[in-house]
Amino acid sequence: MASEGVGVGLVGFGTIGAGVAKVLIQNADVIEARLGFPLRLTRIADLDLDTDRGIDVSGIRFDADGQGLLADPEVDIVIELVGGYDFARKLCLDAIGNGKHVVTANKALLAVHGDEIFAAARDAKVDVAFEAAVAGGIPVLRAIREGLAANRIVSVYGILNGTTNFVLTEMERTGADFEVVLKQAQELGYAEADPTFDVEGVDAAHKLALLTSMAFGSTLDFKSIPTEGIRGLLPLDFEAADEAGYRIKLLGIAKGRTEANGEEVIESRVHPTLIPKDSLLANVGGAMNAVAVRGDAVGPTLYYGAGAGEMPTASAVVGDLMEIAREIHRGSSRRVAPLGTPEASLKTKALRNLGDLVSRYYVRIEAVDRPGVLARIAGALGEHGVGIESITQRAAETGEASVPVILWTHEVKESAVRDALADIDALVDVTERSSLIRIEEDL
Repeated sequence: MASEGVGVGLVGFGTIGAGVAKVLIQNADVIEARLGFPLRLTRIADLDLDTDRGIDVSGIRFDADGQGLLADPEVDIVIELVGGYDFARKLCLDAIGNGKHVVTANKALLAVHGDEIFAAARDAKVDVAFEAAVAGGIPVLRAIREGLAANRIVSVYGILNGTTNFVLTEMERTGADFEVVLKQAQELGYAEADPTFDVEGVDAAHKLALLTSMAFGSTLDFKSIPTEGIRGLLPLDFEAADEAGYRIKLLGIAKGRTEANGEEVIESRVHPTLIPKDSLLANVGGAMNAVAVRGDAVGPTLYYGAGAGEMPTASAVVGDLMEIAREIHRGSSRRVAPLGTPEASLKTKALRNLGDLVSRYYVRIEAVDRPGVLARIAGALGEHGVGIESITQRAAETGEASVPVILWTHEVKESAVRDALADIDALVDVTERSSLIRIEEDL
């Protein structure tokens, strides 16, 4: 432990790192009052030593010597905020190897390399905390790991990415095309210059991997999560959703179930989803995040707030620092395993095949406007056992050779819908690949 209180070293002094420094410096008195001892930012490492972050770091060693920070005896906890995979992985493992506790906001790192990092921390008897990695300033991981620890988690639904939620909210509100709203999001700072991870659902899948593991006591399995983004959505989809009483949200969904043979399986997926307008998640707009967790004892719970940004994320990082600092002060560590279940007790659980999902579906088909087309589409669906709740043909736009056909199915296995759409897309009357959105009613 540092000579006075607990010492903290920060690697990565970008936007979030600056926010962490602000909270530690500006709220030092509040933090000390709640801990009963000081939590001191003793050292910062970053390659950029010139940019003015608007923070007085006098009295704090600030240089580019990351390895020196990791070995510094005055540093008890290392904060990793460099992002990415390879360098961040090495940094965390080196810190653990030096007996340092680690706090990170790096969901991509943990989704891919978490098992290795957590195992190293277990062997070194140090903590790894990552509340800021999922839903920014919302303390949902701590709620699942500790507050709901007595529950068998039934399901987790989340709006886990603020960029996509902003885009979807604005597309619904304005009727504008995806690319127009995405550009607006970039201009406002809600989207990166390269928004691929956000709009393709990868960022949400990283977070869902951590939520799934924590909720269901399973090993991390990010690569197996079926993931779809929002690029293919059209203003027409929002119009049709509104008319039917739904909103479109990019959701991360995880459900646990026990099969008839006793095998525990997990349903974990990320994709655009139609949800009823009167559901709580449907009313989460803009760049906000929300996570709904249902436990068998507590029932439904909802966690809402800013899922990103300098200060909300910094709030979560410093909360983790304080939790670990208390353990250091007591002379203990690893009060709770990082994923809420000891590594030795985590189970490898099968992910349910998306084709086995039973749901209702919204389908958009582009077809030539000529007699018999609707009958051929209905016939293909019927051959695969897909029941039609309703089917409508929209008016053609001026100069367009094809028209959109919108249909809503009854509950059916997704594999049947996919097979039917493959046949429909092969029809000479169909001009573009069909689009499908899943419907979730029980949120």
